[in-house]
Amino acid sequence: MPDFSESNPTHLFLHCLQWDLVCDNAWKVPFSTSLFFVGVLIGSFISGQLSDRFGRRPVFFCTMALQTVTALIQAASVNWVMFCVLNCLRGLGQISNYITSLILGSEMLNQSTRVNFTLLGHSLGFGIGYALLPLFAYFIQGWRMLLVAAAIPGFLFIPTWCVIPESPRWLLQKGRVEEAELVVRKAANWNRVPVPEVIFRARECSDLMQNKEEEQTYTYMDLIRTRNMRNITISGVFIWMSVSMVFYGLSLNTSNLNGNIYLNCFLSAVIDLVAYIATWLLIKRAPRPVLLFSTLMFCGIMLLIMKLVPEDMDVVSQVLALLGKMGVSGAYCFIYVFFTELIPTVVRNMGLGIASTAARISSIICPYVIYVGVYNKVLPYLIFGTISIMAAVVSVLLPDTRNNKLPDLISQAKPIRRCCWAKETSTACSDTNEDNKDVSRSATC
Repeated sequence: MPDFSESNPTHLFLHCLQWDLVCDNAWKVPFSTSLFFVGVLIGSFISGQLSDRFGRRPVFFCTMALQTVTALIQAASVNWVMFCVLNCLRGLGQISNYITSLILGSEMLNQSTRVNFTLLGHSLGFGIGYALLPLFAYFIQGWRMLLVAAAIPGFLFIPTWCVIPESPRWLLQKGRVEEAELVVRKAANWNRVPVPEVIFRARECSDLMQNKEEEQTYTYMDLIRTRNMRNITISGVFIWMSVSMVFYGLSLNTSNLNGNIYLNCFLSAVIDLVAYIATWLLIKRAPRPVLLFSTLMFCGIMLLIMKLVPEDMDVVSQVLALLGKMGVSGAYCFIYVFFTELIPTVVRNMGLGIASTAARISSIICPYVIYVGVYNKVLPYLIFGTISIMAAVVSVLLPDTRNNKLPDLISQAKPIRRCCWAKETSTACSDTNEDNKDVSRSATC
């Protein structure tokens, strides 16, 4: 989202002159943005644990309420400190309900529709909300009322408490079989699908409980114990950090582009929507590493070319920045699908959690990368472009998971491609002993 100040009429963030956030206090503007991402970091770390313990549904609605109420109180902030604290809490609530709803939907859908839900459901919803931001800001003068307007849609989720069910898979893991069957029966009746008298057999339920116990025997150390998993984890962390920094950096830097800020922000959102739809169309046709490499390399090249554009050619610079945003937006929505397929089931939640946490750390840093644009307007784009190209090079090393069954055990993870520090042959040999480890763990459960 763009920055907001007296000279920037979109007014979502601080009113710089009102709280004297200029000159020696100018550092407080990017710091307040970083605190939002600190809340996002905390939320991405604890939301999974909370939803595993208390259920997806209550955590989703509680964190949605936290985001909504915090935004309303934030609109009445009396000083910068109060604004920053509430900004952090709002970030915590926002990412928590986002991740929890993603888990809830993924667990309720079959394998063929999960990709559509991730790309078209979550990503398009995010893009549409982003596109509405400049429209709201154009008609609503003042960042306080804009925060109120942004919080109001949260109240629309109150009636959905009676519609959105708990995850049947989570209910089964907790031994609440009757409640899980009730959820499935309601969904079947809604879709007019016949339901058998017994939906979950005792053996299937016991197998699901066994899988849960099997997963609990693994730790975060298993993400780096074998050479193959270590390379996948390190590559994943770097790619997620890079994609997150470039994506949020280009989004936040929209206000620094020349021209109408409302139009620039709206075009940035439209570019995101185009990228999400294009990724959805290509994901079934292109190999996974090729698709990730292409989007990141395209982004990096577009941003680096901006150095060659004369200062008086503002339109060309804007077009290049938006094209770069389109590339990284495609990568941003795609990495959720790709790394879900890369990481084995027994460590998937932990692996995605580590990657997501690393991404939030880079998001905290990106406002300061944007801040160096005060001294050189092109420098942030050069930094983001270089990072994007580095991530593209790393993505080539990852194996293709298209049309493959999801790996369950660590030994089933596809080997990383041949490179200077990890050869496929040595990786396969180093992981041979992991077969016995996986089998023995399964036998003890």
